[in-house]
Amino acid sequence: MRISLLPRAIFPALTQISPDYLRRQGIRLLMLDFDNTIVPYTTDTPSPEMERWLRNLAQSEIQVCVVSNSKKGRVQAFCSRYGLACITHARKPFPKGIDQCLKRYGLPPSQCALAGDQIYTDVLGANCAGVYAILVSAIDNHTIWLRLRHVLELPVIFFAKGRNIQS
Repeated sequence: MRISLLPRAIFPALTQISPDYLRRQGIRLLMLDFDNTIVPYTTDTPSPEMERWLRNLAQSEIQVCVVSNSKKGRVQAFCSRYGLACITHARKPFPKGIDQCLKRYGLPPSQCALAGDQIYTDVLGANCAGVYAILVSAIDNHTIWLRLRHVLELPVIFFAKGRNIQS
């Protein structure tokens, strides 16, 4: 278990992560955070760009599973609509939900990545579970709490970029 706030890669948006990039990293399973990574907190409808990206990923050999701290209803409804597997109540940054996903797919952590918009839940959780941590920019910072949280993450992002984190 590696307790670190540093992601292995940073992308300006989830849709910038290509299947080719994941294959080059040896990734066979991509776990995705849900809220503010795939869709904003305020809607269950992804952007047209996100829909295209999800379809493109589904056509690749990369398996996808949504791993969310959210409750079942909203996440499961979305995942059913888009043919995605999901694990809810993941309790990130604790590795419980991530480990459950690894077990479901029968893959070692070295072949898995988790992409999310939060350092203190997604990146830390990925690192604690031993999977490749990818930080993406949040889709929407619509509340004061989200803006504050992202401001508090800026020193970590600055440090990560200074250490030549992939992007």
